[in-house]
Amino acid sequence: MLIRLVVILQCLILSACAENNTVEPAQVSTQADISVGALQYQQYLPQLTGKRVGLVVNQTSQVNGTHIVDLLRDKGVNVTKIFAPEHGFRGDHDAGAHVKSTVDAKTGIDVVSIYGSKKKPDAAVLNDLDVIIFDIQDVGVRFYTYISSMHYMMEVAAENNIDFIVLDRPNPNIAYVDGPVLDLKFQSFVGLHEIPVLHGMTVGELAKMIKGEGWIEQAQTLNLTVVPVANYSRDMTYSLPVQPSPNLPNDQSIALYPSLCFFEATPITIGRGTDFPFQVVGYSPTPLGEFSFTPRAIEGASMNPKFKGVEVFGQDLRDSTIKGLDLSLFISAYKTLTAQQQTFFERAGFMDKLAGTDKLRLAIKAGQTEQQIKQSWQQDLARFKQQRDPYLLYQ
Repeated sequence: MLIRLVVILQCLILSACAENNTVEPAQVSTQADISVGALQYQQYLPQLTGKRVGLVVNQTSQVNGTHIVDLLRDKGVNVTKIFAPEHGFRGDHDAGAHVKSTVDAKTGIDVVSIYGSKKKPDAAVLNDLDVIIFDIQDVGVRFYTYISSMHYMMEVAAENNIDFIVLDRPNPNIAYVDGPVLDLKFQSFVGLHEIPVLHGMTVGELAKMIKGEGWIEQAQTLNLTVVPVANYSRDMTYSLPVQPSPNLPNDQSIALYPSLCFFEATPITIGRGTDFPFQVVGYSPTPLGEFSFTPRAIEGASMNPKFKGVEVFGQDLRDSTIKGLDLSLFISAYKTLTAQQQTFFERAGFMDKLAGTDKLRLAIKAGQTEQQIKQSWQQDLARFKQQRDPYLLYQ
């Protein structure tokens, strides 16, 4: 009888607790919870002990305002060389401007250009290195050249028996996989890999794919370590704390970049030489809209922009909701200019390099709709998604 009373009392107590307490929902990670690869010290610092380290870095290679160069040196890491990609080590070079090798005034470390006459350093430059670290913020678009620099640095590391570490960072366009998959006949520095324009991968995931698919020489010999981002998932939005290049100053420009970059192969301006690059389109004398602006020289961003000193008319996209890859503006502009017997694809070769194929340009010239064009690459995208799946690090 006593045992039965005890059991009844326990059940009453448990019932009361259940009524008076609610189950807390599982916590959802936010940007504040994200911890980039550079902060996961336990995963890579032991590999740097007693090693001579080279860094592929730029102005985005920061952790809470501290540059990775300073962070590693403060932890006793022997940083012997810095490799500077497009836009330079400090991110103050115009697009396409050659980056010169120099010595960093602050640290006294040799800075080797990998965006100039040579985009892959000679073996002699690597004699004092045991490890190369890549830590650069990317934007998830094939023709953004930081991933091409990573490709060549991975290759030279494999060829010279140097370990390669990627400190991963989020991709602000990770939600999108779209555009034509590159045809190797159109391979260039703005497109080295058989991936779509928007590939939906972080640089760490892409590095694993480059090695795994054998896209570099001696890929099987490369000792690759990827340090993932903590508390990150593919459904999270990410606002970059540092602008990744001079003409991508904010989240809106990064979102519009995949759609507007094709205009670089045409006479139309996308706002280089303004305070809102990659957030407008404009032309003269044929107007593309009612919004007017006048490009000017801006040191470190665009010294000789299209239509410098000339008022152009177009569209202000700073409040646009365009995401991913949108071809509607591009096709509309093509129709407007060709209707006035004006040349649109004035740099057809460059257009094909950006697209990774000539099929996009030819489809637009043939009068295909955006829906028809996008439908044409769906099978290739499906194959790519299957191919990339083994290399993904985030759910």
